Amino acid sequence: MSNLNLQAMYLRDEIQLSVGQCSDKGRKERNEDCLGFVQPEGNLLTTKGAVAVIADGVSTAEAGGEAAEICVREFLSDYFDTPDIWTVGKSAQKVLTSINRTLYSRSHEYLSSTRGYVCTLSLLVIKSRTAHLFHIGDSRIYLIRDGRLDQLTEDHVTQLNKREGCLSRAMGMDTHLEIDYRPLEIEPGDLFLLTTDGVHDSLDPETLLRLASSSGELKSCCEALVNAAYRAGSRDNLSCQLVRVDQLHDASLDQLTEQLTALPFPPELEPGMKIDGYLIEEELYASSRSQLYQVQEIESGERWVMKTPSRNFEDDAAYIERFIMEEWVGSRISNDHVVRIHIAHRPKTFLYYLMEPVEGVSLDRWMKQNPIPKPALAIELIKQIADGLKAFHQRETLHQDLKPSNIMVRPDNSAVIVDFGSVFVAGINEIFVPLKRDRVLGTLNYSDPVFRLGQNTGIRGDMFSLAAITYELFTHHLPYGNGLENCDKPQQLQKLAYIPADRHNPIIPVWFDRALEKALAIDPSQRYDCIDRMMQDLTQPNPEFLVPREAEQKHPNALLFWQLMSLVWFMIALFTLIAFWLK
Repeated sequence: MSNLNLQAMYLRDEIQLSVGQCSDKGRKERNEDCLGFVQPEGNLLTTKGAVAVIADGVSTAEAGGEAAEICVREFLSDYFDTPDIWTVGKSAQKVLTSINRTLYSRSHEYLSSTRGYVCTLSLLVIKSRTAHLFHIGDSRIYLIRDGRLDQLTEDHVTQLNKREGCLSRAMGMDTHLEIDYRPLEIEPGDLFLLTTDGVHDSLDPETLLRLASSSGELKSCCEALVNAAYRAGSRDNLSCQLVRVDQLHDASLDQLTEQLTALPFPPELEPGMKIDGYLIEEELYASSRSQLYQVQEIESGERWVMKTPSRNFEDDAAYIERFIMEEWVGSRISNDHVVRIHIAHRPKTFLYYLMEPVEGVSLDRWMKQNPIPKPALAIELIKQIADGLKAFHQRETLHQDLKPSNIMVRPDNSAVIVDFGSVFVAGINEIFVPLKRDRVLGTLNYSDPVFRLGQNTGIRGDMFSLAAITYELFTHHLPYGNGLENCDKPQQLQKLAYIPADRHNPIIPVWFDRALEKALAIDPSQRYDCIDRMMQDLTQPNPEFLVPREAEQKHPNALLFWQLMSLVWFMIALFTLIAFWLK
C-alpha cells in the first residue's frame, strides 16, 4: 500500500446525500432554466465534495438559456478538474471567473445588444461537514432544519417600482464577477432547497416548507413544488432541487488512529540494511522528529533520499497525519526550486517517502562559506527561493518553516526548498477529522512572530521568513537581533525595533533596506501582500523608499518634499544604483 493510498483511506468521506430535481418550461415557449447535480466517488468526494447547481437565463437576453446551460455544464465539468489541494472557495471562484469571462465575451461578439449571455446562478458544494454556497442573481438557496425554512441567499435585484425590478448582478453581466460566498456547517437531516424565481416568487414560505418537507421521494416533492407554482399563476420557467444530508462521516478517534497507523514506522536504519527494495547507504540527517537517509533502489540503481518518521511519535495520530501530508503536498508541487518527490510504485511495508537527492550544501552552511557574497548572486538566490515559495502559495499551501537549513544551494548556485514538514494545506484543513491537528510553529528567528501568538497571517508569514533570510544573507545578522527569542506576548512584540541593515553592511542601499523593513514589520497589515511586490522592491528602487529615514522621523512635514524629489532621483537611481548594487 502506497503512502498516497493510505492518505486517501484515512480521509475517505462517507457522506451520504439524497437528491431530487424538477424543471419545466411552464407557460413560456421554452425552458431557459438549467440545473444539475454531481456526487463523485472516492477521493474526489473527499477533496472536492458534491455539487448542486441551478441557473436561470435572463429572459431579456436572447441567449439567456444558453448562458444557463453553459454555467451548469462547464462548472460541473471544470470544478472537479481543479487541483485537489485547493479549497472549495478558490476552486469555485477560478471556474466561475472563467465562465463569466466566456459569457461576457460571447455577448459582445454580436452587434445587437439584446443577444446577451446572462443568467443567475446558485451553487451548493457539500464537502466533509460544510456546505459552501455561491450565489449571484435572484435564484435562491434555502435550508430546512428542525421544521424551519431559512433563505440563505440574497436576491441581487434593484427595485424600479413597487411591481418591477431588474437584476443588479448576474453571470455574464460584467467583466468583474462579484459573487456571494457563504460557508455553513451542516447536520444530518439538513434539507437544501434551490429554486428559480418562477417557483419562489409564486409560493409563500409556508407552502415552500410544507411541500419541500412532505414525506415521499425528493423528486416527487420537487414536482409538487413546480405544479403548485404553475397553479398559482407563475408565468416563468419552473425549476427546483432538493438535496438532503442523510449521513455524515463519523469516524471515531480510535478508528482514525487505526487507519493512520496501518503502516508501521521503520526500525532504526543503518547502512547495509534493506527496506522495500532500497539499500540504505548512509544517514544524512537526524532530529527528534525525523531522519533522512541516502538510499539506492536495488533494481534500477537510482539513488533517492528517504525520509522516515521518528519513533518518538508512533502513537501520535496528529504527527502521523502531518507526515503523510508531506508526501501528498510535495507530489503536487512542481517547481525547479522545490525538491521533487518520488512516488514509489511498489507496495510499502513501512511509513516513509522518497525525494530526489539534491547536491550541494544548506544555505546556512553556504553563508558561512560565503561571508561576503556578490550582491547579484545573493539576490538571485533570493529570487529563486521566492519562486519556489510562490509554487506553494499557488496551491493554497503555506510553508510555515522557511529557514536557511531547509534550503539547499547546488554547486551551480541555484536554490532548492527541501522540506515540507510544517506545511498548512487550506484544502485539506476543510476536511473534518476527529483529532486536533498538529500545529508546528516554525523556527524562532525566522517564523512570523505573531503566528506564535495564535494569529495565522497566511502568505505574509512566509514572506516574513523570506525577508529574514534575505536580511541575514546580506548582513549575517537577524533583523531584530535576539529580540524575538523572548517575545511571547503582544506587548513584548510591540517594543521590538527593526535594526537597519546598513548598520551591519554600509553598502546596502536605502531603498533595499526599506523594502526589508516593510516585509519584516511586526504588524502584518504593514507588510507586502504578495511576493511579486516584495521582490520588485528588492530588485528595483521604489521612489517612496529613496526618502532618507531620518527625514521622515525628524521632519514629518517635509515628507511631501522628499517624495517629489524622489521622482527626480528615480530615473538616475534606476540606472546608477542598480548597476552599482547588482553588478
